[in-house]
Amino acid sequence: MKIFKRLLFVMILLASCFTFSQQINGFIIDETNKPLESVYIYNLNSKTHAHSLENGSFILDDSKVNDSVRISLLGYESKTILLDSLAFKSKVKIVLQEKTFQLQEMVITEQLNALSSISKLDLNTNPVNSSQEVLRKVPGLIIGQHAGGGKAEQLFLRGFDIDHGTDISISVDGMPVNMVSHAHGQGYSDLHFLIPETVNNIDFGKGPYYAKKGDFNTAAYVDFSTKDYLKESSISLSIGQFNSLRTLGMFNLLEDVKDQNAYVALEYLVNDGPFESPQNFNRLNIFGKYMMFSPENDKLSLSFSHFTSRWDASGQIPQREVDNGNISRFGSIDDTEGGNTSRTNFNIDYNKYVSERTTLNTDVFYSHYDFELYSNFTFFLEDPINGDQIKQKEDRDVFGFNSTLTYDIFLGKTSLKLTSGLGFRYDMMNGTELSKTLNRTTILQNIQLGDINQTNMSGFVNAEFEFGKLRVAPALRLDYFKFLYNDKLQTSYKSQTEDKTILSPKLNFFYDAKDNLQLYLKSGIGFHSNDTRVVVNNMGKDILPKAYGLDIGDVWKPIPKLFINTALWYLFLEQEFVYVGDAGIVEPSGKTERYGADLGLRYQFNDWLFFDTDATFTRARSIEDPEGQNYIPLAPDFTMAGGISVNNLNGFSGGLRYRYIDNRPANEDNSIVAKGYFVTDFNTNYSIKNVTLSIIIENVFNTEWNETQFATESRLQNEVQSVEEIHFTPGTPFFIKGSISYTF
Repeated sequence: MKIFKRLLFVMILLASCFTFSQQINGFIIDETNKPLESVYIYNLNSKTHAHSLENGSFILDDSKVNDSVRISLLGYESKTILLDSLAFKSKVKIVLQEKTFQLQEMVITEQLNALSSISKLDLNTNPVNSSQEVLRKVPGLIIGQHAGGGKAEQLFLRGFDIDHGTDISISVDGMPVNMVSHAHGQGYSDLHFLIPETVNNIDFGKGPYYAKKGDFNTAAYVDFSTKDYLKESSISLSIGQFNSLRTLGMFNLLEDVKDQNAYVALEYLVNDGPFESPQNFNRLNIFGKYMMFSPENDKLSLSFSHFTSRWDASGQIPQREVDNGNISRFGSIDDTEGGNTSRTNFNIDYNKYVSERTTLNTDVFYSHYDFELYSNFTFFLEDPINGDQIKQKEDRDVFGFNSTLTYDIFLGKTSLKLTSGLGFRYDMMNGTELSKTLNRTTILQNIQLGDINQTNMSGFVNAEFEFGKLRVAPALRLDYFKFLYNDKLQTSYKSQTEDKTILSPKLNFFYDAKDNLQLYLKSGIGFHSNDTRVVVNNMGKDILPKAYGLDIGDVWKPIPKLFINTALWYLFLEQEFVYVGDAGIVEPSGKTERYGADLGLRYQFNDWLFFDTDATFTRARSIEDPEGQNYIPLAPDFTMAGGISVNNLNGFSGGLRYRYIDNRPANEDNSIVAKGYFVTDFNTNYSIKNVTLSIIIENVFNTEWNETQFATESRLQNEVQSVEEIHFTPGTPFFIKGSISYTF
């Protein structure tokens, strides 16, 4: 009986909390009547706070008449309002006016994610005009292109040679970019369908600490969000060296239509590159998006995109042929390399506000993707007559959805944010092929040919407890995979299948020591999947190798105009993946560990001058190999990138950007070294009313650098013995282009 009395007492106490606490319901918009997300709403009297949702709505608890409430968002004029009795009877409408982005106005504790807020600053002060530059907005991420401009970039982050996406999860508007069991490499991520000017926000996180992310989230994840609307329409034309041309049109389709927006963007590029054999690269992109709010303030967005690309490539050339003068740095051994690819995407995103404290977000996506790539890594090593050219081809359909339910609970000074989610992805690949070819026209031998079906179902729950200055966020994620392969080279039909379930716990702590100092400790287990063909051949062994990570760091503003983020981190992988180009598969290798430090700085000198730099120090080693034989090929020890930017100085904008990667081992004993580089780019823009003139210079100092490098054993047609040495793709020399754009 005593237990029931106590339970009744607790229920009455909780009910009284809800009865006597008062809350404000409101929504926040900009001057054009568009909702503003992530606005910080702070009660100066009760010290309670809230953030606006995607539709601009918010709920502020523990408030009363005559309380003062401050509303702030970076890039907008802050506002303070005095609550009267009417504020508690109807929804409060607040309008914020846009202004110049000021770093000194940023308060770290007001941000949902301080690092993502900084990426927003970087986008505002350093606009991008290529998909490569979009990736470089992620602090510490270094990229390289080595196949004529149409192939996905090679990625480097936190001591990883990520290849094309093995250890980083990339998405656009919730739709995955990574391709599982890809014809060229596991996790292959071709982001060229993304028109950079349509990017509104970049959300990223390093390490395997995020319950909403599953496959490939070991080193990091990156989420790109596209704009819901255009402030104005525009057209632009860029022309430069090497027969380069880019045209872009972005058109607002619905002007002055309440609660609805629609626009379309079209991009076309051509470029021959600096190579002696022109790369004949061209790409066409189209993107369209429609967004509406219902009378209940629910949000629905529909988007469509399509891109197609083709190119020729000079491939990776051996250093010995350049040294002996047989070819130049921009020459080739086999200039019949290249390929073509396309991707069509449909995406539906729906935000439902179930109740005042419960939101449901669901996105459903479909992609059709095809890919055909011709490469020759070893020249005449295997076939001294026809050469070693290979063809990798696939045709793929991807279906899936992600759905998350978020519920906020507020009890006195303690709050709980509970997020749960379900996900599904199904990849259907027909005729995934690896063949030996001659001159991109003749198939000499099929090495692999088959159909792949891969299913991933997932669920997660993430709880975020807020106890004053401390937030504790435990989470749990569950993933199920089904792998199926039908080998068309076998005489009898047989489906090879394997399945696996994996549980990934996470635990993160955030402590707001001061308004402008946040300390954090992140820990968690992540994973990356293996290629289906490898999985079934290995009888299910090493299907989902785990990654164990730990981050200790801070986000700090010691003075108003200086932002610093630092982190010490450790990552252990149960298994690395090594891509074998001439076999077209990834092979499992041993256990590895990495540890290091990240440092990021942002400083605003005045209203128009900004400085930023990011550096990563790493030690990456294989655990199972002896000392001196345990280097991880192409894992960088030190990377650095940054620059100085001018933003709207009497019509002028622009900046000087640099990126650096140090010498790194190209093989396990460090006897072959991939040379580092330091490259500087420059851009300047001048706006006159609706016209903007721009000049962009890549590699200002004409540095001789290798964009990508590999230790490869190859044999030329006139050689008796093979040679293992650096094979490289040269980086772009001094390259200048000009552009003109018109807004209306």
